[in-house]
Amino acid sequence: MEAIIENKVAKSGLITFDLEAFYPKSEIVELDIAPFLFQGLLLKEKEYREYLSNLDWSVYSGKIIAVYCSTDAILAPWSFMLVVQHASGIANRVLKGNKDVVRNVLYYEALQQIDWTQYTEKRVLLKGCGDKGVSDEFYAYTTEKMIQAGVNRLMYGEACSFVPVYRK
Repeated sequence: MEAIIENKVAKSGLITFDLEAFYPKSEIVELDIAPFLFQGLLLKEKEYREYLSNLDWSVYSGKIIAVYCSTDAILAPWSFMLVVQHASGIANRVLKGNKDVVRNVLYYEALQQIDWTQYTEKRVLLKGCGDKGVSDEFYAYTTEKMIQAGVNRLMYGEACSFVPVYRK
């Protein structure tokens, strides 16, 4: 007699929500303004414009630029605006902040596009144990949105081993 293998997880109606699916697809590269500062303190407009004009922007093609300053210099908004102007049409996007800040902005934007009501009265598993290192704040944000949407049950982990988080 042959044993029948049945997939109980598939039959359970459990929906797996993988936050890594929202990980930015384009590579994020940093552009630090600090090296262009005069005496490490201020930005001279003429020299900065010249530097940006001579920069090989092709290395940023199809990427997301995270423009920031690694020193405590106070920069005018135009310093970041000029990077956007030069990278326009080359880079996918230019955002102010280091790589981590930009990644978080992109995650947040992606999660704001979700119609959370699709999870109303559903059993949802927030997938854990990924490779990309999703920030805890997005697990918290997703939990809040799921509860607001009226999820029936919310768990964290893997289908074979999960932690119950919320039950209606």
